Amino acid sequence: MRQLRHQPPRAGGASDLVLACPPLRSQVNLARIVRAAGCCGVREMIVAGSGKIDPKIARDALEQIRIHRHRSLRPVLQKWRARGYPLIGLEQTTESVLLTDFRFPRPCLLVVGHERLGIEPETLAMLDAAVEIPVFGHPASYNVATATAIALFEYCRQGRRGLD
Repeated sequence: MRQLRHQPPRAGGASDLVLACPPLRSQVNLARIVRAAGCCGVREMIVAGSGKIDPKIARDALEQIRIHRHRSLRPVLQKWRARGYPLIGLEQTTESVLLTDFRFPRPCLLVVGHERLGIEPETLAMLDAAVEIPVFGHPASYNVATATAIALFEYCRQGRRGLD
């Protein structure tokens, strides 16, 4: 059997998902999130703060994702909610649902948290739901870029299987 290294993009994906990032400490994390979003077919991202996106890390994703820059998330999240996008947070909370048990509404807006502080309490209060990724060891949470990639993959997986 002859293996080919690259395959063309698959149909489906997360083109109906908007991804929102708070100001992050690490520009590497932000660029990795952009790259993962591009791989999953995300078309729009909200990026708060002034973090730069390294094109060497984000690669071709910068050509396909429209980046909306804002100083803070809350006002823009309210606008997306008014457009009919449920707000889903990627955060460990007392009310969060395991990612494997959650069915994403379509379309929706996924909010990720700051590397150390998570999602701000005022933003948490706005969410329609929070999902968390099961952790089986220590540390007790994934890196924000890794967690975002896992959540985006699950969103795409659900869409391909018709689980939405």
